[in-house]
Amino acid sequence: MSEVGRVAAKRRKLGNPLALAVLATLWQKPMHPYEIAQTLRRQGKDTSTKINYGSLYTVVQNLQKHGFVEVTDVQRQGNRPERTIYGLTSAGREEMTEWMSDLVAVPAREYPIFETALSLMGVLHPDEVTRLLEERLKSLEVQAASGRGALEKLYESLPRIFLVETEYQLHMVEAQAEWVRGLLLELKDGSLPGVKEWRTLHETGEIPPEFQDFPQDMDDRADLADRVDLEGRDTEK
Repeated sequence: MSEVGRVAAKRRKLGNPLALAVLATLWQKPMHPYEIAQTLRRQGKDTSTKINYGSLYTVVQNLQKHGFVEVTDVQRQGNRPERTIYGLTSAGREEMTEWMSDLVAVPAREYPIFETALSLMGVLHPDEVTRLLEERLKSLEVQAASGRGALEKLYESLPRIFLVETEYQLHMVEAQAEWVRGLLLELKDGSLPGVKEWRTLHETGEIPPEFQDFPQDMDDRADLADRVDLEGRDTEK
């Protein structure tokens, strides 16, 4: 297994992306949890990471428990409660670097909910799927147009290095829209292989003969999925 694969296979003590966001924020300078939350929000990290600000204190405590952050100062201003300042430890800096390297270098298998819906869409009539995909495409096109306009505006005031995750989000929306557009075309003109049998299934309630021989073929498909491994493990060429 490659070095990258070994890093990817490592089981981390903390796997919450918010923990990584906290480590990266403390890499800038020591902060108290409230300041960490303000910084994450101000820098727009809540658009690329699912952040539950209510659990941020717990995340910081868990990072401290595992030796990744430590108390560097305790401040008090007037009658305000004490503020505990946390900073990265050497172990925390190493964990952050390894974790980031893993995420940037190794494609990970993710499970988007839309992918789940696509895998199960056979339970709906193809005409209904067509209608729903048309609805989705309209939303994607609006989202892409809005995102493109906002990104162009941001280019005027921010270096591109601070906008790469926004670029990625926009490209994913545009790519999905393009794919949905192509699938819709095949559904509408009937050129999607299997759509005729799919329609027959819903209109007669009987499984078409063409679909009855698929169990073995689906096993082969699963074998192929194992070969196209996106989790960073070595695969058979």
